[in-house]
Amino acid sequence: MAFLLTPGQWGDAPQMIEVLERIRVPRPQGGHPRTRPDRVGGDKAYSSRRNRRYLRRRQIKHTIPEPKDQRANRKRRGSKGGRPTGFDSEIYKRRNEVERTINRLKNSRAVATRYDKRAYVFHGTVTVAAIRLWLRP
Repeated sequence: MAFLLTPGQWGDAPQMIEVLERIRVPRPQGGHPRTRPDRVGGDKAYSSRRNRRYLRRRQIKHTIPEPKDQRANRKRRGSKGGRPTGFDSEIYKRRNEVERTINRLKNSRAVATRYDKRAYVFHGTVTVAAIRLWLRP
């Protein structure tokens, strides 16, 4: 659907909004492409106020667990802390499919080692690896 290259020391959770902004899924009957996924899943690192606010504003369902410190802060604030986040553990169990797909992408040596110096070349390498993975029976 979409991916974004960042320097190795950057975290992936702060990039979530930018990745979601890049999603464009063409409709079979024509018209504007879909830009909003049905659901987003992530681990506890994605549980920032910024990410949750963005998902709420765009009416995107999400399955992101709430870290213990955020849960404790919300409970400490009482009624001003807001509602607990909705979380479906059965849907969360499917998150490993994404992790396995990324690991399969890394089976391509060029993706795993990143010998390419230029970002646009590596972007092409990852794109080709993703296409090969998608076309594999």
